[in-house]
Order: sequence, then C-alpha cells, then structure tokens
Amino acid sequence: MAKIPKFVYVPILYFSILLVLTIYDQAYFNDPRPCVSDKDCPRPKFQKSNVRCRKGYCVNLDG
Repeated sequence: MAKIPKFVYVPILYFSILLVLTIYDQAYFNDPRPCVSDKDCPRPKFQKSNVRCRKGYCVNLDG
C-alpha cells in the first residue's frame, strides 16, 4: 500500500524542485551587461525603470 503514494509523491517532489530551480535561475542569476556608456544599456520595458552604465555594467537605479 505504501508503494502507490511513493509512486505519486516522488515525481511531484522532483517536478516542484525542478520548477523552483528554473524560476529562481531566471529571476536572480541574470548577469549585468557590460557597457561603456549609458547608450550601451538595453531600453527598459517599463517607463519608470532607470537603467544606466555604472562601473562598466548596466545597473537599474530604481532598486
């Protein structure tokens, strides 16, 4: 009887860990782009964000 819940719970556990790692990787491990001037930085998607070149990397100054 205990084999049936294991057969269901183990794939759900592995899938949830994979999903969390995938989302975490996309959200927090984006390396800043190297730049020389403010024009080298990408245009922000939102009007309120302020991306500038600081110490050779593109940085969001709004936080």
